Amino acid sequence: MTDQGIYACEVSVVTEYLEAQSSPEAAQYVYAYTITIRNVGKISSQLISRHWVITDALQQVREVKGLGVVGEQPLLSPGAEYSYTSSVMFSTPSGEMYGTYQMVAVDGHWFEVDIPTFWLHQAAGLH
Repeated sequence: MTDQGIYACEVSVVTEYLEAQSSPEAAQYVYAYTITIRNVGKISSQLISRHWVITDALQQVREVKGLGVVGEQPLLSPGAEYSYTSSVMFSTPSGEMYGTYQMVAVDGHWFEVDIPTFWLHQAAGLH
């Protein structure tokens, strides 16, 4: 029997350009992103840490690693979801992020959850 399906989470992302916190003349573009993590597995699992790869439009890459998300290490039972909002600043008008969450199931099994690449850019709107 494979671990597939026992230890599994889905990740979805919604992004927003924060115009009021940005300063294009100072090359500061701030974006909020809301992540929802849903445990689609068959066992309760806790998010322990994260690893982000953040790339701006000039292909400058920075990595961020740390415990939990927004100061929390949520425990998700099967079918449960957890959402949080954080932000990132770029010196270019756009960029992208992807990464992984390191999880541990209540049975002690460690696994990683991929955070799919998402793009942060100003929406083309009418003024």
